[in-house]
Amino acid sequence: MNAPVPDATEPQIAELVRRFYHSARADGELGPLFEAAIGDWDGHLRTVADFWSHVLLGTRRYQGSPYQAHTHLPLQPAHFERWLALFRQAAGETLPPAAAERVIARAEHMAESFKAGLFAFPGRKGPLLAHPVKP
Repeated sequence: MNAPVPDATEPQIAELVRRFYHSARADGELGPLFEAAIGDWDGHLRTVADFWSHVLLGTRRYQGSPYQAHTHLPLQPAHFERWLALFRQAAGETLPPAAAERVIARAEHMAESFKAGLFAFPGRKGPLLAHPVKP
């Protein structure tokens, strides 16, 4: 479980998500990917805010798998660098320093994990572990 960061609030987290996606949708690299993949923007923003609320405040509203949600997208390693740049900017603009530091660290860890899963083998035809292996 995530230890709560008390100086982050739900409205700040919602603003982080809103600001990030505003920038990402306008971005020449990320915008087309997001526009093609997301139909219900209001629902998506709520889901992502729930995820970051879990990370920062320890709430349990988010029950999904971020990795699984991204395996079908035509992502390339450079997309993660752009995503991180926009996310770092949004976090720095919307969250208190301790919360921004924590959420950025988690985003950086996620990006590395996603890249390891998606691009572990050159010439892959699909994501590594698109469907979890059952014991």
